[in-house]
Amino acid sequence: MDYQKLLSILRGHRIWIQTHNFPDPDAIASAYGLQYFLDYHGIPANICYNGNVDKISVAKMITNFDIDMRPICELDLRKDDYVILVDGQKYNANLTDIPGEEVAVIDHHKTVKPCEYLYKDVRLCGSCSTLITQYIKESNTPMTKKIASVLSYGLKMDTDSMNRGVTKLDIQMLEYLYDYTDRELVQSMYNNGIELKDLRAYGAAIENIQIYDCIGLARIPFDCQDALIAMVSDFILRLDAVTIAVIYAERNGGLKFSVRSEEPGVHAGDLTMNALKGIGDGGGHFTMAGGFMPAEYRIEVNSVEDKALYERFVNAVDIVKQIK
Repeated sequence: MDYQKLLSILRGHRIWIQTHNFPDPDAIASAYGLQYFLDYHGIPANICYNGNVDKISVAKMITNFDIDMRPICELDLRKDDYVILVDGQKYNANLTDIPGEEVAVIDHHKTVKPCEYLYKDVRLCGSCSTLITQYIKESNTPMTKKIASVLSYGLKMDTDSMNRGVTKLDIQMLEYLYDYTDRELVQSMYNNGIELKDLRAYGAAIENIQIYDCIGLARIPFDCQDALIAMVSDFILRLDAVTIAVIYAERNGGLKFSVRSEEPGVHAGDLTMNALKGIGDGGGHFTMAGGFMPAEYRIEVNSVEDKALYERFVNAVDIVKQIK
């Protein structure tokens, strides 16, 4: 991490902070924290994303913390703009290429497709909010209750309340945020996070789940929002017989995948990448990953498609374990 280098690169340019498509709390918190950090150091920046805010917890977060972030379709983007990617990297399946030059990236996921940036800070840890918190702390940028609360919420959500993918740095940064955080407000964000209509997706996954050794695989047989697919994946992982959850659903003519792993030696990002190799794209970090299979690789008969996909993920588990 070299915050002085980042500031030097960005000065004098119009700056966009871009999250991955359909941003989750960690992506939003990271972008908002980075925006605050840059603004304090005299560099104004705006937050943008592609897709939709399609999860009640995300909409609640944006409203409660009064976060200004705009969909790309509403913006006047130029080729000479500078773009900072947070909680995602260029060429990822869940990040749209927009006008402007991607000059910097700050992310906590494993790099799937290498790309050159003027500034790159990619470190594996539980959340991207952790990395942004470190920028604020080590640059002696004043911490406010609002920023601390946002970052604390993002950090906790991506680590499942410090139960998933946690590193020593996550613990240190959460400890730093603790005294500044409005803990009552952050706790209230966990309430009422599921909408009644979401239960249909949970029911569909429960109805058709298949268990292969420790792998729980299920299709949601209708168009389903990315965030909801991820929530169902987390839910299936709670089954006592499951240490790897693979949930997929219709999305834009193809299939969107959400993968979770608590299996020793099985990296969720590597698993997804290997399982979808040649028919799609995927990646992520050790415990959480996502992927997409485009429409051209679809098989019309669902039972045949399901069986083929199940076999791909079962075989990919063996491949990933051998790599390790």
